[in-house]
Amino acid sequence: MLADYQQIVIAAVLCWVLFVTVDIVFRLPEKGGVSGATAIGQSIEEHGGALAGGTMMGNIVSSPDASAGTLLAACGVYVAGLPGGLAAAALVFFGNRICHDPGYAGTTGAVLASLMVAGFAGIGFAPENFIAGMVIAILTIQGLSHRHASRLLARIWGWRS
Repeated sequence: MLADYQQIVIAAVLCWVLFVTVDIVFRLPEKGGVSGATAIGQSIEEHGGALAGGTMMGNIVSSPDASAGTLLAACGVYVAGLPGGLAAAALVFFGNRICHDPGYAGTTGAVLASLMVAGFAGIGFAPENFIAGMVIAILTIQGLSHRHASRLLARIWGWRS
């Protein structure tokens, strides 16, 4: 079986692809879906980033989206297997409603992540490595460089069109 650090790298890539894909499918780069998302996107654009990517990042910050859903699902699967991941998805759903988020990116991300983490646990991946992988994936989008991450997200968003 793969070493922990190898599992973490694979998990980070899978989680990154999952949450970015879900956020793109739910059109988060298009406009701010919740309070504050547009302001964050505009601020990132003013500092040299791309508006579409900044808006997606604003949606990520302002409401439980696919990245938060994926992380919570990984934690749920770690604690209680697939039922724990699905319970986390239910909590994300309620969190979205509390934020008046009109979409279901977070809930969808949490359900898909629950299935992914539980499936990979069945072939020997440790769920805690998905928690670490998801933190790394979120860090690459939200923490390293808003300017560069927003441009990358805007480029991916452009491929969708």
